[in-house]
Formats: sequence, structure tokens, C-alpha cells
Amino acid sequence: MGRCTRTPPRLASCSRCAPHNRGMRLLHTMLRVGDLQRAIDFYTKVLGMKLLRTTDRPEQKYSLAFVGFGNNPEHAEIELTYNYGVDKYELGTAFGHLAIGVPDVYGACEKIRNNGGNVTREPGPVKGGTTVIAFVTDPDGYKIELIERKE
Repeated sequence: MGRCTRTPPRLASCSRCAPHNRGMRLLHTMLRVGDLQRAIDFYTKVLGMKLLRTTDRPEQKYSLAFVGFGNNPEHAEIELTYNYGVDKYELGTAFGHLAIGVPDVYGACEKIRNNGGNVTREPGPVKGGTTVIAFVTDPDGYKIELIERKE
């Protein structure tokens, strides 16, 4: 089988590309955080994720915590990385947001507020559409979009 010569490549729909992405899946997204426990508390207590595992590497001067709604490979995870001595990061303009599907955006926002979270875009239809969304911001300033997905 040859590589896809289409521009841009159509990976999933191209019979020549499909073998190259077979078995690939999104495992995690890494976010650098200024206070690991504060970040763990937000993702577990405010968003309801589970703390899946932690790693401390004192010789390399960093600690990791993986959070998510379930473990790999069934669920993607978030890797929270704390670099010793760094309590704040510039988020830059390239990163947009994480997205989480929820069955009820209004109810999720109420629960997030009740648990001390910051809703930064109230629930409602996306501009120009009907999908109900909202945004929350974690303690380090990362945006998280909640997208209503009826099961």
C-alpha cells in the first residue's frame, strides 16, 4: 500500500491512508500548572474527574498528576504538570480550550458554581447554531468548553 498523495491527506477516508492511522488514539493533553494540588482539586472536585495516578520526580524537579473521567485507552486523560518553583505560566495565544461533553450544560454549570468553579460563558446556544455550550476557567486560566451531548 502506498501513502496517500491527496492534498490535504484524507487519512480516515482514504484506503491508502487508513493503515497508517490504524490503532492511533488520543491519550492525553498536558497542561502546565502553578499549583498541583489546586489543579487536582479543580479537576476532581469541581469537574468531577478522578485522580488516576501521580508521579513525583524530585531529581528532575517536576510532578505529574493524571486526571480524567476514566483511564486510557477508553478515555483520554489530562496530564497536569507542575515544574518545581514555577507558580504561573503565560498561556499564549495559540491554545484555545479543552472540550467536555455533558448531558446537561445548565446543570453542569450550576454544579461547577456550587463547587467553587468559575463559569466564564453562561450556558446557551453557540453563535450561529443551536448546540448548547458554556465555558469554565480552571485556576491556571485554561478554558474548558462544556458541550451538551444528549445520550
